[in-house]
Amino acid sequence: MVRLTRLNHAPLVLNSDLIEHIDITPDTVITLTTGQILRVRETAEEVIQRILEYRRRIFGPETEAPGPSETEPLESPGPEV
Repeated sequence: MVRLTRLNHAPLVLNSDLIEHIDITPDTVITLTTGQILRVRETAEEVIQRILEYRRRIFGPETEAPGPSETEPLESPGPEV
């Protein structure tokens, strides 16, 4: 579970296992596997770091949790063709 902040400054705790994808727009838009869409104040990079920290607490620092590489920078997608 990761603590995030909605755009209206309301705190929320999100089950990170439900994240389908994160869109990087002027806002960070998180789409869940349930179809629910959340807009949060944190950047996508901050969300990912909080998920990694949470999983390290749960699985331990020596277990590599599935997800993007920590050294792999996030890039905004280019225009669709």
